[in-house]
Amino acid sequence: MSKTKKLVDEYVTKKYKTAAWARKEGQDPEGGLNEKGRASLRAQGQDIRPPVTKEKAERSESEAARRRSFCARSAGQMKMWPDAAKDPDSRLRKARRAWDC
Repeated sequence: MSKTKKLVDEYVTKKYKTAAWARKEGQDPEGGLNEKGRASLRAQGQDIRPPVTKEKAERSESEAARRRSFCARSAGQMKMWPDAAKDPDSRLRKARRAWDC
């Protein structure tokens, strides 16, 4: 484990019980994660990028593929959790709106 990662892990565990992406301050009110939430995931070694909207997808084929993949996966989640699918304020529905699904 690198010294930087170890320091980040110590900071996260001492100051907070959970990382920012798991708390309200790391979540975007419009759905998905905000920059602070993405930064906390990157600090844990995850590769995370912001959502892809229709406009971004039209400009790049690789971004369009990411968007199609997310929309397909989240459509399956809508079937698995019908209560979340019916609630317009659920994290699932907000994330799908952020991705223009």
